[in-house]
Amino acid sequence: MKIFQRHEFRNNHEEWINSVKPVLDPAISSIFHETPDTTGTDVENCKAIRNEMRLALNALLKDEGVLVIPTVADPPPKVGAKEILSEQFQSRAFSLLSIASISGCCQVTVPLGFHEKSPVSVSFIARHGGDRFLLDTVNSLYVSLQEQADLASQSKASRNVVVSREQSAEMAKEKGNQAYKEKQFHKAIGFYTEAIKLCGDSATYYSNRAAAHLEVGSFLQAEADCTKAIELDKKNIKSYLRRGTAREMLGFYKEAIEDFRYALVLEPTNKRAALTADRLSKVFQ
Repeated sequence: MKIFQRHEFRNNHEEWINSVKPVLDPAISSIFHETPDTTGTDVENCKAIRNEMRLALNALLKDEGVLVIPTVADPPPKVGAKEILSEQFQSRAFSLLSIASISGCCQVTVPLGFHEKSPVSVSFIARHGGDRFLLDTVNSLYVSLQEQADLASQSKASRNVVVSREQSAEMAKEKGNQAYKEKQFHKAIGFYTEAIKLCGDSATYYSNRAAAHLEVGSFLQAEADCTKAIELDKKNIKSYLRRGTAREMLGFYKEAIEDFRYALVLEPTNKRAALTADRLSKVFQ
C-alpha cells in the first residue's frame, strides 16, 4: 500500500509543491522526486484492496463500534536512530498506522504518558464517515483514560520506591512553585492543595497557596489560607503581608493595617510593610 500512498501523495500535492517549493523532510522529498514506477493496474488493485478493507471494517464496527489498538507495534526508537529507516521497523509500524489511512476510516490517537521513558499512545478507529461519533466518544473517555494511565504509572512507581507523605507533599509544593513562576496560578493552586492534603500542618503550603489566590483575585480564599498559616506559625511574616494585601483588597482596612504593623514587629526593616501601613493609615485613619 506504500505504492498507493505515494501515488495519492503526488496526485494531491504535486501542484502545490511545485508552486510553493516548501522545504520537505528528506524522506518525503525522495518520495516526491523519485521516478514513479506505478502502473494504472497497480493503482486499481490498491483501490480494490482499500474498498475491501473499508467494507470489512464498516461491517465489524457498524455505527457505534470502535477499534482500539496500540498506535505502533514497538517502543519508539530515539530521534535520528537508524532503525527508523529500516524496512523492518517501517513495515511493523505501518501494519497499525495504515489501517485507517488505507481503509479511509477515521482515527484518533491519544497520548497516555510514558513507559520506561518512551512515549505511549493508543489509537481509536471508527467506520468511514464516523468522524463526529469518534471525536465525541474519545472526548468522553479522555479523562478516564488519563486517570487510568496515571494510576498505572503511580502503581509502578510505588513498587520501585517508597516515598513518605512529607516527601510527596514537598514534591507537590515544588511543582506549585514552578507553576507560580510560570504564572500558571490556577495550576499552582492545585499543586499547593495537593501538598496540603498530604501534609496539612505546614504553614508554607497555606501561605504559598494564598499567594497564588492573590494573583487570581481570590482574596477571601487568600485571607483564609494566611490565617491558617499564621495559626501554624505565628512568625510567618509572608502570611501577615499576604493577609494584609487580601484584607486591603476586601476593604478591611483596619485589619490590613494591623497585619502590616505586626509584620513590622517581626521584621522592622521590611520596607513593604512600612510603606503600606503608612499609606493605609493616612487614608483610612
